[in-house]
Amino acid sequence: MKPLLDFLPLLAFFAAYKLKDIYWASGVLIIVTSVQYLGYYFYYKKLQRSEWLTWMAVLLFCSMTLLLHNESILKWKAPVLYWVLALSFLLTPWFTGVTLTEKMMGKAVQLTAAQWRNLNYSWVLFFIFAGIANAYVAFYHASIWVDFKVFGSLGMTLVFVLIQGVFLYRYMTPTPEAAKNLPLEDKARDAAD
Repeated sequence: MKPLLDFLPLLAFFAAYKLKDIYWASGVLIIVTSVQYLGYYFYYKKLQRSEWLTWMAVLLFCSMTLLLHNESILKWKAPVLYWVLALSFLLTPWFTGVTLTEKMMGKAVQLTAAQWRNLNYSWVLFFIFAGIANAYVAFYHASIWVDFKVFGSLGMTLVFVLIQGVFLYRYMTPTPEAAKNLPLEDKARDAAD
């Protein structure tokens, strides 16, 4: 349910933009994101780093857009956020010795160090590309910017995640409960691997 709820602020922003304007949409985004992340915080007793980063970016860019009455500020939110994520994925292994992809998926997927590195670099490249695409559309095709932000960025992300899923599927390790329910031939194959 949580992944579906994560799209709520974006959909609220889109609706407010279509019904009113970018400034109303900015205010709606601040409110909906804040309510959502406060709800997450009280329910889960914590927020992920990416959630903190997103919430702070929304507060900063939307507030500055409203205070300065300049929509260009908000247009930089998505590219900057994507580039910060790319930088995080790139630099984390240098400081921790473990890629962010391995930290996020290491319990479910068994990969070699080189495979984790390559997977991590693919996320770095995706975030750089997504930031460039968002900036290009925002500043060179402003009339479709909000539509691209909602549907284009979402579509790019879903396609990229599906491609990653196809690659990762063969490396997924079943949970102990799922392993008990595997047919005999699957158990033998897993034991051989």
